[in-house]
Amino acid sequence: MDNRLAKAKPMKLGWSPEEVERISHALNEVLANYSVHYQKLRNYHWNVKGSDFFDLHEQFEELYTETLVNIDELAERIRVFGQTPLSTLKDYLKVSTIKETGTDLESSTMVREVLGDFTILLHFMADAVHAAAEQGDSGTEEMIKKFINKLEKHHWMLTAFLAK
Repeated sequence: MDNRLAKAKPMKLGWSPEEVERISHALNEVLANYSVHYQKLRNYHWNVKGSDFFDLHEQFEELYTETLVNIDELAERIRVFGQTPLSTLKDYLKVSTIKETGTDLESSTMVREVLGDFTILLHFMADAVHAAAEQGDSGTEEMIKKFINKLEKHHWMLTAFLAK
């Protein structure tokens, strides 16, 4: 048996507490922003009106359904590291760069808000990928890259929708 292994202190999944903190902090930032974004999508789904109602009502539902699954994956990934994910609205609003909006918005404004949220989310996701890659955490890196690919496609589609 390698003598270094016998003397090493056990670490959660092989990462030091500092490395775990870096990864879980980045994931909690994504989680907080995603959670506020999720509620905005619900708001828009419930309150969209006008000639785009049917298209956007359905689109917002698809987006918030996907977002909810991603939020769960993020929180569970944080738990994998033995950390506690943010879980209160107060914490989400404190940490999130994404902000709430009102309910009486034009449908095009709702879409622009969602596109702005995507940009913010992509920024925090890129940070999370970087943090994971620095620590050799391929599981987190792969999960977040999957989210990025989907968000980029949604961004393209909603941008095309606004161009009509």
